[in-house]
Amino acid sequence: MRLFDSKKLAELQQNTSNIRNICILAHVDHGKTTLADCLVASNGIISPKMAGKLRYMDSRKDEQERGITMKSSSIALYYCLEGKEFLVNLIDSPGHVDFSSEVSTAVRLCDGAIVVVDVIEGVCPQTQVALKQAWLENIRPVLVLNKIDRLILEMKLSPLDAYVHLTQVLEQVNAVMGELFATEILGRDVVTVKTKTHEQSQMNRDLSEWSTGLEDADDSQLYFSPDHGNVVFASAVDGWAFSVADFASLFASKLGIDESTLKQHLWGDFYFHTKTKQIISGAQEKAKKPLFVQFVLENLWAVYDTIAVRKDKEKLQKILDSLHIKLTARDMRHTDGKVQLQAVLMQWLPVAKAVLSMVCEKLPSPLEISEEKVEKFMCSQTERFDALPSETQALKSSFLRCSPLNDSPVIIFISKMFPVERKCLPQNRQQPLTAEEIAQRREQARQKHAEMMMQTCSLEEKKSIQNLSEADLSMMSTKKDEEQTSPLHLSDDVFIAFARVFSGTVKKGQEVYVLGPKHDPHQALEMLKNGQDINPNLKLKDLKSGQHITKVVIEDLYVLMGRELDEIDCVPAGNVFGIGGLEEHVLKTATLSTTVACPAFTELTLMAVPIVRVAVEPCQPQDLQALIHGLRLLNQADACVQVIVQETGEHVLVTAGEVHLQRCLDDLKERYAKVDINASEPIVPFRETIVVPPSVDMVNEAILDQHNAPKKAPGHEGDAETEALITIHTSNKQSTIKIRAAPLPSDVTTLLENNTQLLKAMDRHFNSNVENTRDSEEMSSEDAHNATLLTERTLKAINNLREELKKAFANAGKEWEGALEQIWSVGPRRCGPNILLNRVPGYKRSSVWEKFNKDNFIDPRAEYDSSFIYGFQLATLAGPLCEEPLMGVCFVVEDWILTSQQDSSEPVGSQPFGPFSGQIMSSVKEGCRRAFQAQPQRLMAAMYTCSIQANAEVLGKMYAVLARRHGRVLHGDVVEGSASFCVEAALPVVESFSFAPEIRKQTSGLASPQLVFSHWEVIEIDPFWTPSTEEEYLHYGEKADSANRARKYMDAVRKRKGLAVEEKIVEFAEKQRTLHRKK
Repeated sequence: MRLFDSKKLAELQQNTSNIRNICILAHVDHGKTTLADCLVASNGIISPKMAGKLRYMDSRKDEQERGITMKSSSIALYYCLEGKEFLVNLIDSPGHVDFSSEVSTAVRLCDGAIVVVDVIEGVCPQTQVALKQAWLENIRPVLVLNKIDRLILEMKLSPLDAYVHLTQVLEQVNAVMGELFATEILGRDVVTVKTKTHEQSQMNRDLSEWSTGLEDADDSQLYFSPDHGNVVFASAVDGWAFSVADFASLFASKLGIDESTLKQHLWGDFYFHTKTKQIISGAQEKAKKPLFVQFVLENLWAVYDTIAVRKDKEKLQKILDSLHIKLTARDMRHTDGKVQLQAVLMQWLPVAKAVLSMVCEKLPSPLEISEEKVEKFMCSQTERFDALPSETQALKSSFLRCSPLNDSPVIIFISKMFPVERKCLPQNRQQPLTAEEIAQRREQARQKHAEMMMQTCSLEEKKSIQNLSEADLSMMSTKKDEEQTSPLHLSDDVFIAFARVFSGTVKKGQEVYVLGPKHDPHQALEMLKNGQDINPNLKLKDLKSGQHITKVVIEDLYVLMGRELDEIDCVPAGNVFGIGGLEEHVLKTATLSTTVACPAFTELTLMAVPIVRVAVEPCQPQDLQALIHGLRLLNQADACVQVIVQETGEHVLVTAGEVHLQRCLDDLKERYAKVDINASEPIVPFRETIVVPPSVDMVNEAILDQHNAPKKAPGHEGDAETEALITIHTSNKQSTIKIRAAPLPSDVTTLLENNTQLLKAMDRHFNSNVENTRDSEEMSSEDAHNATLLTERTLKAINNLREELKKAFANAGKEWEGALEQIWSVGPRRCGPNILLNRVPGYKRSSVWEKFNKDNFIDPRAEYDSSFIYGFQLATLAGPLCEEPLMGVCFVVEDWILTSQQDSSEPVGSQPFGPFSGQIMSSVKEGCRRAFQAQPQRLMAAMYTCSIQANAEVLGKMYAVLARRHGRVLHGDVVEGSASFCVEAALPVVESFSFAPEIRKQTSGLASPQLVFSHWEVIEIDPFWTPSTEEEYLHYGEKADSANRARKYMDAVRKRKGLAVEEKIVEFAEKQRTLHRKK
């Protein structure tokens, strides 16, 4: 039975200082949902004996079948600590990498996090990601070291060995936190140090300046330590957990030591001197048992040994008497020691008490939100907070006060929309009837059915009907009424907004503005000043380009209770809740406010990159509209999925991984579209690049002649090009362009790829008046006012990027001398890893690091500068191999000649070859493609980093599976304190499908992989390679019919895109000779 009702919940929501909004973060299978079950059981919602088995927060069928969490779900819990009543809004989040976007939606709404770590597996990849997400969102974490029972029963460690193992796991977690802390501090201060030392001479530089950032920063609240009270030791599956404070209170009186003193020394290198009755340091040096081993672990080990291992009934009774625990007669008679163990430990060391006490004491309330966190919500890191309108800046105080008063503006952030079956809504739930209502309905039903049957039946039947019992009539009436009153479309889904109030109080019937992710308060305030108002009838589908505001009246408010929803009339500031009726106004995320001066919250930090694509179509053509409707609902329901309609009309689904893809397809078939669909083979993106001409051939023989001289573009054999310099003319022969391609140094490519957001911000700042043809919608909203003001930190980051690029170019050789100031543009989309260099004689335009104003140039070429850049952007967006984006390519413009001045005022229709700007654009694009084809071309494959936990006996089979899929092992090592290996490998994404089932099958389930997108890697095989030397003919044969991976991938992409493919249906045809032996 639940510990509180809706009235009690409403009271708790009013006390903001006693609210805790927390989420549970961990690697997959580390025990998050089991821990959540234990906390839910403490509120009487489920039975304590079902905790860990029911998986209450996993409400989906596929979650229960797979045993993993796939969505974030919230529940409100009550907890009383030292007479104070707390409301804990607990959000259980997934641990699988494919659903890390769900973690992002949960973290944004929270003030604290419980990080769960399996003490056997230690810090895993998703543990690091979880800690990083908590760090980026400025939420305070606490640590739960889970599955300690495995140290006792599986690994059979002694208490001292277990203590050493626990300290090592704790050090691993703290090492991750220290790395995050150092990265931020150094990133914040290195540029400052550089600017300071720039004015000083190299000899007078003080080395201490480089470390002042770390020394001065406050890290007192950074690390996890049991004596700080932010670490709990637990076994959620056995239902117990404790902190050092629990045992300090237990042993303080027995040892005659102050409780606070014992709490500070119970963890660490301290031991208890029995003669002097004092705590002394140096337990390891003096070969003494640490306090934690002597008073905590040995007692715990003794309980497990007595109950679970030896099953000693007599000693069990002594343990129960000493701990003042009573077991039921049924538990005492139980033959399974595990059941008795759980019954004892649940009463002695309950999970909820240890974990929720730590949460209420160590994690902040909504009132303790920091200024830094508020500014991160209101503006991105690349923009300055003081650049926002004054009305918007004034809202910062509302965030910090978190006041529920009516005079405070309402500010709500919606992190996602999640589907709920309509019949599960509280208003559609069947309410229990009172005894009087039941009696009245029974009488009405009897009379009604008697009249109906008397009219339709014969006289003989009338007599029998009169003899019918009252109970039969009542039953018939109930069935009839159910058939008549059953509402239609009960299985239809409605969308509930997953939200939190940051200021004010939201009430039913209140009118608020729905601010889209691209909402600009500058524009909105200017519009209101001009007398324009927001049309209350507008919905999301009615908005035009540049419009991002709608109005809505709040219809339904819900308290999220795991699998259920409870209706509520109002929600004050600081609470997590659900909102109904916003399907037509919110797509994925949005901000609700009573003022348009409120900025849209910054984008969620998504740690997983959607990279796996499939094209979907209905099995029956008449179901196309149902599929489109289903895709729209799926796009709204999933924070990470993307739905794209390509130029060919294909509907493409973009997902984060194979498990995520399967879930999306199942939802589409069974829940949203409800039609049979066909899905294509997964579509994996590639990149195209060029490399330095190789020095060895395919059999590692040195290339002495020039067989691999730069190739000419197909179809242009008549062009006599020297040194791969391409000369191309516009259609009207009025302009000549000379261009060549060169591979970018790898360091430069990496820098450009890692600083995409910085390049975007720089482009918005310097080129705010230039609209991107492909992103005109996006640019129109962001560039409505003058150039975006960049933060001081962003400007320093840009200078830092310039310095690093300068160093990378200098290390690459003399041919790149001065390249930094010659960068004309980067692409594709003005933020990619390709460069256009300006080496045109006499055309000294400003580089990409400065704002370009063509009015300041008298050179006639300046008028067509943007057309030249657009041609480069188009060329880098779709390469010649298979129309995939380019990567790591530098196009050097050696010359650009205009033979005569073009008259731009001449009508377009009178120009035989079209506008001259369009001719330059197409010529630059074609020139870049030919220059690319004149170099050794290569494909680049997307790569996963594959972390595999495996036993030693199956390592050979695991390596064989990786080799078949062209993976390579990076490193592998034994996990400390266990017999399992942790192997890290690189695996092409295109070869990763069905990898997890295959490796589990081959290793009998003893290896479990985790795939995370890592980087792009060049496939070293030339897609156009054919044998040319005697050694190659000897090794590969004349047919060269061994698999060319790059050619196979390229042809598959070209076929999918409808491009020409050079292949023969029958090649090297030979007559088959049937051998028959006469008998």
